[in-house]
This record gives sequence, structure tokens and C-alpha cells, in this order.
Amino acid sequence: MEFQKNNIITLVIEDMGIHGEGIGKIYDTTEDAGFTFFVKDAVIGDVVEAKIMKVKKHYAYAKLIKIITPSPQRTEPKCPYYRQCGGCQIQPLAYSYQLLLKADIVKNNLMRIGGFSKELLEKVMEPMVGMEQPFYYRNKAQFPVSADKNGEPITGFYAERTHNIIPNTDCALGVAENKRVLERVLSFMKQYKIRPYIESTGTGVIRHILIRKGFATGELMVCMIINADKLPYEEKLVESLRKIDGITSVSINVNKEKTNVIMGNKCRLLWGNNTISDVIYPRTLEEIAQNHDYCHNPNKEGITFAISPLSFYQVNPIQTEKLYSLALEYAELTGMETVWDLYCGIGAISLFMAKQAKHVYGIEVVEQAITDAKENAKRNGIENATFYAGKAEEVLPRLYKQDGIVADVICVDPPRKGCDQACLETIVKMTPERVVYISCDSATLARDLKYLCGNGYELKRVRAVDLFPQTVHVECVVLMSRVEK
Repeated sequence: MEFQKNNIITLVIEDMGIHGEGIGKIYDTTEDAGFTFFVKDAVIGDVVEAKIMKVKKHYAYAKLIKIITPSPQRTEPKCPYYRQCGGCQIQPLAYSYQLLLKADIVKNNLMRIGGFSKELLEKVMEPMVGMEQPFYYRNKAQFPVSADKNGEPITGFYAERTHNIIPNTDCALGVAENKRVLERVLSFMKQYKIRPYIESTGTGVIRHILIRKGFATGELMVCMIINADKLPYEEKLVESLRKIDGITSVSINVNKEKTNVIMGNKCRLLWGNNTISDVIYPRTLEEIAQNHDYCHNPNKEGITFAISPLSFYQVNPIQTEKLYSLALEYAELTGMETVWDLYCGIGAISLFMAKQAKHVYGIEVVEQAITDAKENAKRNGIENATFYAGKAEEVLPRLYKQDGIVADVICVDPPRKGCDQACLETIVKMTPERVVYISCDSATLARDLKYLCGNGYELKRVRAVDLFPQTVHVECVVLMSRVEK
């Protein structure tokens, strides 16, 4: 059978891909059994009617028209805009099955890209760490602002693969306070006739609204990203926002460039504090299971972080607590170890490990992040953590050769592209007893593990942590040990 664009077909969805799309075959026929269809918004177990959109030699892309027989794994999406938005690729999939899907993605990448055997992975992979409540977990949201057909200001999220805004002030992944902030900002814009930014012309004033919340403290920050040096009637906006419980910081960020980059480099405080704070407690998964309250550990002192509009800070603090606690557990620190934390950011993992290490050295290429890391260490009274600005692959070998600083444990938490090759080579040369690798992309993780395990290390423990429920993204923590020769 020859498939053509716009054909209407019936498919049974047998699997799901790495982008959350359903993978289906023609229903009730043996003909073309090897031909595969990718269908966005379909989930495993569905029988669907779909329209072919693009045909390749051995596969095709199709658009979901209707669900003929829903999958037992299908659930009612919480957000009415999930199909248009595309931010929650797997929201119609039951959460328990989301965890299975993500664990399979990690496992398959480690097998296919890393070359690790199924038998080894069954031995070293530990159960996925999910959430009790897989919604309303994001402590940060950036809402674009534009105008509707009538010229009225709107805010929400971009429709998938476009810059058309879907009006929505109540994202199911964000905190409840977002809605109250957005409604007040839109009301302010209408009352004082503040024009929204129009991307096609580069005109207008308000581009984005940034909202951040400290989950442990309840502190809220609002930062208006504007296409001007000053926001008209800004004192009136402050007056309105201050009525919202928890608001402790209102600021302006100036971005007059015609660019897709959201934030500019210059911020100006309108009211309150320059930063908000949050606290994360080092505790084991067993301790968390006994007390699900986020950031509650009466027996341990937490790490306090100051967060500015431009700071990097994990967006899911509830799962970040689990992720960092796992990394600390995998490091197996006794108080005698020298630890290197590469790609250390604002020093979050460094400060966790400093509590149980002899000394921690952090390296990060972003200078502002290193400034924040030093301030965070000072704020928490941690004196056994030293931070360096620069590329890990340059700073690490220099300090190793010049100062003879060794590494008992190296922790890496690289960006999505994974570790630089020179960084991996330096890790091998320094021969740490253990390497803890935190990854936000299991494909580049698998590539890097293949190199490390081909150069003196063996895979000991692997655990996936769901920091981004309703999406296909997944974090991993991996422990490698040096093979004695």
C-alpha cells in the first residue's frame, strides 16, 4: 500500500518515542506491518484515526484526528491547552506510566549509545524517583506578553513551534500565585494603556513577566522585562503587586534587543529586596519518605540560596532536594575527601557536599554564577568550599598541575550537550576514586559514560529522577568507581 499526504488512516499505538509522540502501525492488517507512524498526542494503547502529514521511505508523521478506543493508560489532561502549547508532551499519559516511559528512555539510551548490556543495567539501575503531586511544581515561570486581535494585552505561552501566544494565566505546572500576578499586571496595562511588545515590529513596552517563588520561604519575585529604560506608572504597578501575599521583590529588566533571548543584562529594583531566598535540606530518600513536607528536617541545617532574576536555580525544588540528596549519597563522603564539582553553577551541589567533605572545589564558566556561589557559601557559613570561574577543562588541569590539588571524588552536572571531551580526559588523568554524574540528557550521558567506562571506570549505580512531570525530560544520577589495576 502506498501512503500519501492527507490520507486518513486507523492506527494502533504500540509504543512512544523520546519526544512523547505515539508510535503506531496500521490497524487490523498484515500489509505494511513494518511501516511506522509517529502521532503527536497519541499514547501507548490508543486506537486512533489520524491524518498523514508527511511521508518518508519507511515511516510517516500523522496528526491525531480522533481517539477511537482510548488506552487504559490515558488520563484526562488537567490543562485544556496542552495540545496547542506542547510544553506538556505527555500530560494525557497516566503518571505511573510516565515514569515507566522515562526509565525506558534512559535504559535504551544507555544500551544503544553507551553500549552497556541489558544484564548490567538490570543490576545497576534503581527505581525511578517520582513526585507525590506531579503538578504545580515550577518555582519559576516566564510569560511572554503580546496583544490579541483587538489590541488588548494578553499573556500565556507560545503555541508549539510558533511565537503565537495562547492566552493562559493559570498553567498547571506553575504555582497558584502566578495567576494573581498576571491578572494584576494585565489590569495595570489596560488601565494605564501600557503597550505590549510586538515581536514583528519591535515596538511596545512589556515583553515578558518573570515570576519566581521560594518554596521553603514563600517569598515571591516579579520581574518585568521591558523594551524601554523605564516602565510608565511603575509605582502604580508596585502598589498593586504589593497586595499579593508573599511578594518581597519587584524589579525591571531592560531588553531592547530584537532577539529571542528573554532577559537583558541590566536589572533595576523597584521595591523590596534584590533577591528572594529558598532553603534545601540534605536528607536521604528514606527521610523524605517519612516526612513528605518539602524542606523539613529538624535534625539537619539547611542550605539557604539567594535567587536573583538572573540566577540559575533548579525549577522543581521538591525533586531537586531528592536529586541532590542522591548525589550526596552516591559520593559516599566520610569527611576526609577532596571533591571537585564541575559545572557547579551557583554552588548548590558543592555546598551540599561541603557539609560532609574535607574540601570542595567548584568550577563554572559563568562568572556571575561563581559570584553567587561564593555569596551562598558565605551566607551559610561554609568555609571549606572554593570556587573558580572558567572552563572546567582549563581550570581543572591547571590547578592539578600547578597546585597539586587532587580529587577523591569528582561530581559533574553539565548542560544538555554533556561534558567537554577535554574535561572527560582530565577526569581520567586525575583518577578520582568515584565520579558522580548528574545529567539532564540521557543521550549525552550515555556517550560520556561510554568514554569513562572505557578508560578505567565501571558503572555502579544509576537512578532517574523526575524533575519535569508531564514532559519527556528526565534527570539522572550515576555513580562510577575507578577500576583497580
